Amino acid sequence: MKRILLIATGGTIASTEDGNGLSPALTGEELAQSVPEISGLCELDVVQPMNIDSTNMRPSDWMRIRDVIVEGYDDHDGFVILHGTDTMSYTAAALSYLIQDSPKPIVLTGSQKPMGNPFTDAKLNLYQSLLYALDEHSHDVSIVFGGVAIAGTRARKQRTMSFNAFISVNYPSIAYIRNDRIVRNGLHGTHQGENPVRFYDSIDPRVFVLKLTPGVNPGILDAL
Repeated sequence: MKRILLIATGGTIASTEDGNGLSPALTGEELAQSVPEISGLCELDVVQPMNIDSTNMRPSDWMRIRDVIVEGYDDHDGFVILHGTDTMSYTAAALSYLIQDSPKPIVLTGSQKPMGNPFTDAKLNLYQSLLYALDEHSHDVSIVFGGVAIAGTRARKQRTMSFNAFISVNYPSIAYIRNDRIVRNGLHGTHQGENPVRFYDSIDPRVFVLKLTPGVNPGILDAL
């Protein structure tokens, strides 16, 4: 039986009402226990490096998640990261560059509604993410959300309310999960093992994204 490391970081999936709105409160163990359907799928280890709203996710937190994966890499067959949706695509992209050519899947997921909500999407997302992480053809970093698997460098949150929150930008989705079946498009094949996994241990903070719009003042560049 495969062994998966569940990495809980907070987000809507772990949130409860505290009188001032939603805030992360549930632990990774509590989230796993909320989905009894995952029992027996694999050996599941749970770690909790943080329990924060994903709007507070920072590059230093990306490094903490990366370190957890590196420390558990040899002992596990795959990784599922529970994460808030607002910055999930940023974390997925960062991990895609920090951990390259991984033959083991690193899957991010979360939910639009908290686990305790009677109409939550959290249970299905967690279940399908584990299914995807256990599949022998899965590798590298991806987001599994709303029944779709998206490459970690291609995901963008497009919707704030709908359960199909993410789209794949300029690249087809890797796969679709229908009940217990994973349907792949054939473009993101099995890891060939040609290159060993590569871990990087730093992020250069001297990066800024400037979006050009008609009439932008060149003086902005001097201010930067």
